[in-house]
Amino acid sequence: MSISQPDTGTAIAPDKEELRSTVAGILDIETADLTDNAHFMEDLAVDSLMALEVVVALEKTYRVKFTESELRSVVSLQQAYDLLAQKLPTP
Repeated sequence: MSISQPDTGTAIAPDKEELRSTVAGILDIETADLTDNAHFMEDLAVDSLMALEVVVALEKTYRVKFTESELRSVVSLQQAYDLLAQKLPTP
């Protein structure tokens, strides 16, 4: 998968389907099972170690840092997308 980069070398906000594919790959689940509002822990049985793996991958992929409070707030794909969209420029 390729992530578009503007000339500045800064990552841009992800396409939601691209983000869904990335997160589903990390969680080793089908993209269809990763709905926008599926709760990572309650609906998808993601444990805290796997949740941390998702966050680390997103930080590396999109070159952002999440605060501890932001980490706790990301419990669904939609919340991850919204947080990344706040931190990154739009295409």
